[in-house]
Amino acid sequence: MKKIILFTLVIILIPLLIVGLTNSEDLLIKIKYGSISNKVIKVKRNKANEIIEVPLEEYVIGVVAGEMPASFNIEALKAQAVASRTYVLKKEESSNNDYDVVDTTSNQVYIDYDEMKEKWQNNYDTYLSKIKKAVQETKGEVILYNNNLIDAMFFSTSNGYTENSKDVFSNSVPYLVSVESGWDKEESPVFSSTKEVSKSEFLFNLGLDANDSINISNIEKTNTGRVKTITINNKKFESSKIRNIFNLRSTSFEIKITDDKVIFNVNGYGHGVGMSQYGANGMAKNGYKYNDILTHYYKNCDIKKIN
Repeated sequence: MKKIILFTLVIILIPLLIVGLTNSEDLLIKIKYGSISNKVIKVKRNKANEIIEVPLEEYVIGVVAGEMPASFNIEALKAQAVASRTYVLKKEESSNNDYDVVDTTSNQVYIDYDEMKEKWQNNYDTYLSKIKKAVQETKGEVILYNNNLIDAMFFSTSNGYTENSKDVFSNSVPYLVSVESGWDKEESPVFSSTKEVSKSEFLFNLGLDANDSINISNIEKTNTGRVKTITINNKKFESSKIRNIFNLRSTSFEIKITDDKVIFNVNGYGHGVGMSQYGANGMAKNGYKYNDILTHYYKNCDIKKIN
């Protein structure tokens, strides 16, 4: 038994002594993750309530098609492909279910070829070819932090800055920190939005007396201008609860009260952590390559090919 262990160590360590540091890191990654070229992803299809098995790169095609407009710049699509591949492999590492991921925004949206045809209509062939190109040209590439797969979170549109993970999910992740994303305002059609509700509806949905006047105080915000907590009629609310109750696009909002209405003025779309998709497209249109986009939104990370 000792001879077998010694032999195994020799097989692993000798190449590390022969090659340089960079190659040693690559070898360690390959030892850790093995080959992903034949990996199959178990996807729970929500509507059909069934679990299907999809080859990894085919799955990534379906996610890029489901998550990002196919009209986007090819470099943004490549960035999405690498982020989505990383995301699912990270999920698979810790999966304790009969499936690795679901096909909704609970994880990342996956659509099949029939759904792509329905979505794109006459643009089906053009868009599918474009997305396949983005996936093929980044095949096997993932995002690593300290040689570990990252939690490659992404969202639609920032308010000009991405958010620190600790301000949204309570856990501080070193690569999911706030960065500037000034491209979103010009690029995204959903950068600004408005939601109006009646005063009585506003109070009722918050579990407050509908006959009361509305008093808003103690608005706590993050460094990026998103609301963390807000006090309404002496009751404190988490911004995420306000967002969910009134179906707001983000927690970057201001509230205006008129004679009979409550108006939410909202900036951005999504939780704000990780890569902004419209920001990525803005970067791509300004000449940035996909790896530049990824290392901007995921700080101090490396892009590695592991298959």
